[in-house]
Amino acid sequence: MRFPPTARHRLFALVAPLLAPLFLAGCATAPQVGPQVGSSTAGPSTVGSSKVGPVYAKGMVSAADPRAAEAGADMLRAGGSATDAAMATLLALTVVEPQSSGIGGGGFLVVDDGQGALETIDGRETAPAAATPLWFQPDGRTLTVPEAIPGGLSVGVPGNVRLMAAAHGRHGKLAWKDLFAPAIRLARDGFAVTPRLYQALARAKGTAALTDAGRALYYGRDGDQPLPVGTVIRNPALAAFLERLAAEGPEAFYAGTNAAQIAQAVSTAPRNPAPMTVADIAAYRAKPRPPVCATYRAWRVCGMGPPSSGATTVLGALGLLERFDLAALGQDSPTAWHLIAEAERLAYADRERYLADSDFVSVPVAGLVARGYLAERSRLIDPARTIDRALPGTPPGAPPLAQADTVTPDIPSTSHFVAIDRTGQAVSLTSTVESAFGSGLMVNGYYLNNELTDFSLVPECDGKPIANRVEGGKRPRSSMSPTLVYAPDGRLRLAVGAAGGATIPAQVLRAVIGVIDWRLTAQQALGLPVLFAPGGQAVFVEQGSALEAMIPALRALGHAEVSARDMPLKANAIEVVPGAARTGTLAGAADPRSEGRAVSE
Repeated sequence: MRFPPTARHRLFALVAPLLAPLFLAGCATAPQVGPQVGSSTAGPSTVGSSKVGPVYAKGMVSAADPRAAEAGADMLRAGGSATDAAMATLLALTVVEPQSSGIGGGGFLVVDDGQGALETIDGRETAPAAATPLWFQPDGRTLTVPEAIPGGLSVGVPGNVRLMAAAHGRHGKLAWKDLFAPAIRLARDGFAVTPRLYQALARAKGTAALTDAGRALYYGRDGDQPLPVGTVIRNPALAAFLERLAAEGPEAFYAGTNAAQIAQAVSTAPRNPAPMTVADIAAYRAKPRPPVCATYRAWRVCGMGPPSSGATTVLGALGLLERFDLAALGQDSPTAWHLIAEAERLAYADRERYLADSDFVSVPVAGLVARGYLAERSRLIDPARTIDRALPGTPPGAPPLAQADTVTPDIPSTSHFVAIDRTGQAVSLTSTVESAFGSGLMVNGYYLNNELTDFSLVPECDGKPIANRVEGGKRPRSSMSPTLVYAPDGRLRLAVGAAGGATIPAQVLRAVIGVIDWRLTAQQALGLPVLFAPGGQAVFVEQGSALEAMIPALRALGHAEVSARDMPLKANAIEVVPGAARTGTLAGAADPRSEGRAVSE
């Protein structure tokens, strides 16, 4: 099955210009890439128009869909922990936001237990054991990303259910089965199609309707047009499977009929069939990873380490910016945004060179966020003009083997959600199926991811190995950046994260700077425009934002390739409102571009 050219062009037209700078010069064989449009596409919301409720003193959940946030808040009301709330949110998103997240994908979790102990859990998908560096060259020709996404080659073994089990076992209070009740109800009784879901179904029909099951569930009788906004969709297959997963535990996902169905769906896919076995699925484990933390102006910022590139990229950019007085410059200063662009260019350059699954390659995590390294590298930044070429540095601990820069960016469709409970436990969790509706393959009412397209599609460049090449059992690099921010007094101030592929670190960076430097509330910080400078000379500013008017000033500073673009932006946060008299008081935040909402206990 091949997509008609007109449908393909429609599908991959929106964010291709954003991804092009990630394809660095020097690899003529690098495949061309286009976007996969999903629910993170920017646009006004008509669902949950009250983005943020009043400030509450108990618990709170913020998510990209108000029904999922409500599912999490139900757990808090039942006496559950923030972890319970986050897991219920993830399950509900499987139902109501199938284009972005779900149990067919993976994620990264950062949790503060409320007593000062910080943990991170890696639920990223893994490549099948049979995968090799030539995985995306089935006939000797490297597939393009649009060719590689639909079907079996792009599917990694899903990690979210194991992530759920690991987190719940350590930090949950409610029974496992209780976490499933809201999602089962939504799947069984039905949920209304939102404008954002409708957009995703219209733009990504090639994947959403790849199988008969997906076409029957989300499209009309003729199988051509998405069901209209407001249509109530029921997903009885997913409801039945969630009931079984609730009753039997995570083994119902990784063994038995579900595992066999995943393996069969991937191995016999209508596009790009690939060898995945029940043994691949049974072998999956979520992994605890060391948190990655650094200070910025006496604030402590913590996130997820490899295979996520989130923390090292965000913390690297912050470290590069620390010597500049962004507070004095202010959010309306072109110079401030020029400095942010330069810091992003350098941080993303390091990301492209070094970040991958640390179980397979040596990643100099400590060196990438070391104050001395970043202070030295910051000298490359001039407030009066741009850097000609933003090249990777050589951080302490960099592997002695010469590596090439990657040639494959990750593509948006993802969901971020946060939860804080009345004990102070805080969870920041980003979950994804990668592109909109993942691979398009559906099992038991949920979509399987296409995470393997987050690997480099080619294994080497100019004779040098690429760290993020495909290997059996390896986890692809990710931009997901679940983040916790602590004030100088050591207290948690902000739980934040975003969706939108390679733009995620830039979105989180903007939010952290907004809160720390520009003294904004979390909601105001998420409303700030986004500047995205991922590599090369290109700088993108959010179309229709205040940054668009700064383009002439940015060009005067040397950014010859600065342009305005519609970007895939979607972020969520909860802040602990500062002030001794209001310790523990929470305020939720949701991106005004999204359908997201914060819901209180």
